[in-house]
Amino acid sequence: MNRDASRALYDRALSVLPGGVNSSVRAAPQPYPTFVERGEGGHVVDADGNRYVDWVQGLGPLLLGHDTPEPVAAAVQSHAAEGPMYGMPSEIEVEHAEFVCRHVPSVEMIRFVNSGTEATVSACRLARAVTGREKIVVMRGGYHGAQETTLVEGDPDHPRPSSPGIPQSFSEHTLPIPFNDEAAARDVFETHGDDIAAVLVEPVQANMGIVYPEDGYHETLRELTDDHGALLVFDEVITGFRVGGLGCAQGKFGIDPDLTTFGKIIGGGFPVGAIGGKTEYVEQFTPAGDVFQAGTFSGHPVTMAAGLETLKFCAENDVYEHVDDLGRQLRAGLTDIVADHAPEYTVVGTDSVFKVVFTRAEGGPQGGACAEGCRQDHDCDRYGNCPKAGTDVSDAETERYARLFRPKMLEQGVLVSQNQFEANFVSYGHTESDVEETLEAYKEAL
Repeated sequence: MNRDASRALYDRALSVLPGGVNSSVRAAPQPYPTFVERGEGGHVVDADGNRYVDWVQGLGPLLLGHDTPEPVAAAVQSHAAEGPMYGMPSEIEVEHAEFVCRHVPSVEMIRFVNSGTEATVSACRLARAVTGREKIVVMRGGYHGAQETTLVEGDPDHPRPSSPGIPQSFSEHTLPIPFNDEAAARDVFETHGDDIAAVLVEPVQANMGIVYPEDGYHETLRELTDDHGALLVFDEVITGFRVGGLGCAQGKFGIDPDLTTFGKIIGGGFPVGAIGGKTEYVEQFTPAGDVFQAGTFSGHPVTMAAGLETLKFCAENDVYEHVDDLGRQLRAGLTDIVADHAPEYTVVGTDSVFKVVFTRAEGGPQGGACAEGCRQDHDCDRYGNCPKAGTDVSDAETERYARLFRPKMLEQGVLVSQNQFEANFVSYGHTESDVEETLEAYKEAL
């Protein structure tokens, strides 16, 4: 496979972009990134003309795939033709807000912003303001954007910044605990309960190998936050409108968070973020309340049109049935392949999200309880060896994935996530033949 154009573009990029990219994860593929020329359905074509089955899907926003359905394309073109942006309200942002509030159980009011990071920054500020407290509980291995409150590692007694440039004093307001550990959650509230403004958690940890919640875990977080007067904030930037359909992951798990952050799909492939939740909290944003939040491009008409028409298309067509069925086929097929070729590895995912984590488990492969991806099921023979938190993925064979497995998949015309931590996403543009081709590639690469 000729990839000279991608290599040459990367060489040029290294001179003018830090690391040759505009987002760190894009530089992860070995030995250099694939530069994309265009997308077609569930595929992309690179700068050299090579065609790939694409399971990256823009890192999650492209639920419909690269071919924009006619109603979505028409709405985008119409709003783009009417002017780039206004710095004033427009009807389309009201319509989009009404749609989201109608379909997501916990969302009574919403503020649109421009990225998932901006959404979580604003959610943390809001939680601190409405509670009069400063500390935020986060899950180790979770990702909530490039922001100072959540770029923190360690434990509640010894939190520390996970990136240079963040003062140690900032990290002291963040309490990292392990995901799926009810005892740790209870302990942190017992010690710091009067100071905790919120728990910020992904309903499914989806940026560190995909980790499913144990039964009762989110119910415990809901109970603890209620008992101590803190807010429960679900970060649904990745899971929102993908896991659980239009009701999002909170609907799938039956949890009623106080606030929810959104991104990716809610913008239909354009830059977006949002904070939704109970009216009593969200209306405390300026100008209705005193918690400052603003943005020049927030509620951008083109993004609002793309997001609304994408969600309406999902509501009116078989999008979720299609993508979730292909996701099941992929996870079931991968479970069989892994059992034969790499029984120490773990298949993870749910709905239209999937992954093989290169775990170092001992004993036999995943059992029937987790035949379509790890479910943290105590009846599964592999329960003791499956990832319980995103941090467990760091102990997997990450270098083998990066240096051997992914390049082999690339040679076979299949693009999977850039590293062991990012998820793979199914889109409406994918087909059963794409699934079959991908499973054959996994057999060869493993």
